[in-house]
Amino acid sequence: MKCPFCGFENTKVIETRVSKDGLSIRRRRECIGCSKRFSTLEVVDLTLPVVVKKDGRREPFSREKIMKGLRKAFEKRPVSVEEQEEIVNKVEKFLLSLGEREVSSQLIGEKVIELIREVDEVAYVRFASVYRQFKDISDFLEELRRLIKRDEKQILP
Repeated sequence: MKCPFCGFENTKVIETRVSKDGLSIRRRRECIGCSKRFSTLEVVDLTLPVVVKKDGRREPFSREKIMKGLRKAFEKRPVSVEEQEEIVNKVEKFLLSLGEREVSSQLIGEKVIELIREVDEVAYVRFASVYRQFKDISDFLEELRRLIKRDEKQILP
């Protein structure tokens, strides 16, 4: 590892810590040349699939795009940022588990909407109204009816 201060190419590891989630390692290093210390973060470099949009365009998966949509859906709802980040983590794990090089934006959207529904039904309806492009109040009401039926089935034996 090259020293960020003097550029010397030999450093030694002084301390290693595994993150709470076990997905990264933080290393404290010391430069052999100038004796300055610095930290590095080691994470697994997994390549997420390319997203194929409805119009056929392809673009890299964007964690931030999903977070932006979640922030809007969960606005003024009792759902923490950590819970929202966990949804994105689950989406990323789902995409990696597919083992595909490309995935459709529809598949990602359906996974996101499924995970939102498990956390907060109001946020689910908000997200669904944009994602599914409700054209009028009847589309909105139909989605609410589906939610109510689903809840009744879960409550009744």
